[in-house]
Amino acid sequence: MKKIIHLLMLGWTILSKPAVHLSLGFLTISGFIAGVIFWGGFNTAMELTNTEEFCTSCHEMRDNPFMELQTTIHYSNRSGVRAICSDCHVPHNWSDKIARKMQASKEVWGKLFGTIDTREKFEAHRLQLAQNEWTRLKANDSLECRNCHQFDSMDFTRQSKRAAKQHSSALANGEKTCIDCHKGIAHKLPNMEGVREGTSPH
Repeated sequence: MKKIIHLLMLGWTILSKPAVHLSLGFLTISGFIAGVIFWGGFNTAMELTNTEEFCTSCHEMRDNPFMELQTTIHYSNRSGVRAICSDCHVPHNWSDKIARKMQASKEVWGKLFGTIDTREKFEAHRLQLAQNEWTRLKANDSLECRNCHQFDSMDFTRQSKRAAKQHSSALANGEKTCIDCHKGIAHKLPNMEGVREGTSPH
């Protein structure tokens, strides 16, 4: 018991000992509180940048990809489940989300320099923009698609013969991933001339 009391007293002495002008205990508690405030603010900012309102706050996104999304089954469907921009373009798990946010920060330069600030510029860059997303989704095995579409939950008997065949073979054995066949599922396809075959629009 004496050892425990001694350790507690030693701990209190260290924490209450002045660190030039402030005690170590005050600095530790202040640091903890500041960390909580920073983390809360950081996480709130991360979540705000995942909202549809944020994504469509600039006319480049609102007048181009968002308009196209509104005509697809991912926006309006019989079950009332709607995918927003971040559902398809930002992974849900934290580490992948941070990596994607860092990658997306480069896109701010495009906004600042007006790379796609007109419909004509957007169309001129459509293939490159699409290929960037296709490459990213191919590399992460269509992670964002799989946030909603679970292979284990697929009922092949309710799919078309072609879809059931592809899902039960190429998707099941890892030969292909969702984006290989579902390019153009939420946005208009670019001119596909010269793009490798084996890619269905839907």
